[in-house]
Amino acid sequence: MKRLTKLSAALITVFAATSSLAQEDKFLEPAVKKATEINTSAAKSQQNINKITDQIGTKLQQFKAVNKETTGLNVYNGQLTKQIENQLQEMADLNAAIDDVSVIERQITPLMLRMITGLEQFVKLDVPFLPVERNKRVEELKSMMDRADIAPSEKFRRVMEAYQVEMDYGRTLEAYSGLHTIDGQERDVDFLRVGRTALIYQTRDASLQGTWNKNTGKWEALSSSYRTQVTKGLRMAKKQLAPDLLMLPVAMTD
Repeated sequence: MKRLTKLSAALITVFAATSSLAQEDKFLEPAVKKATEINTSAAKSQQNINKITDQIGTKLQQFKAVNKETTGLNVYNGQLTKQIENQLQEMADLNAAIDDVSVIERQITPLMLRMITGLEQFVKLDVPFLPVERNKRVEELKSMMDRADIAPSEKFRRVMEAYQVEMDYGRTLEAYSGLHTIDGQERDVDFLRVGRTALIYQTRDASLQGTWNKNTGKWEALSSSYRTQVTKGLRMAKKQLAPDLLMLPVAMTD
């Protein structure tokens, strides 16, 4: 009888413990589910953080590359600015000397001849944009110097005007059409000139594009990745699109 009593008590204890565990599981289940959801959300957040970190690293590298190019361009532009300032000072000095007619009559002709020769050499060595137009301007100046029916003052004005046109090229964006030889075949292309910093061509179907490398003095093919930016630049130059930032290849100079 005593053994039955002890057995019954043990069974009651086990039943009570089982019931208690069942109740605890019932109460813990929402907490476990919530913890699982939190862990899943945390894992997703960590993935997003890793992705953002990678993107920041990529953007930082791009920024460093662009910043390096910008530094080089600033140095190059600073040098051009000094040259322009010197030219403007020379122009101012010459204008001041116009009052002395006797001096001008003796010195202006040799000076203009030197200026025309210098302009001709500059066009030959410069970025090869608008070659026909620019060479024609130089030839007209050379022909003008032999004419006796044009006063020295008018000749001087035209020479200075030609210099002014060349100076203006350095700060304008221009698009024009022309012929360009690609792989031995002459093609109709659109040229994009960004000051004297970049000269780029693109075929009419936008399948090919290339740029003039000032360091090598040669045309180089451009990757198709620049197609969108070149097309955008051409539209901006033609006043078909509002001015905006352009990402174009620029040859670094020493």
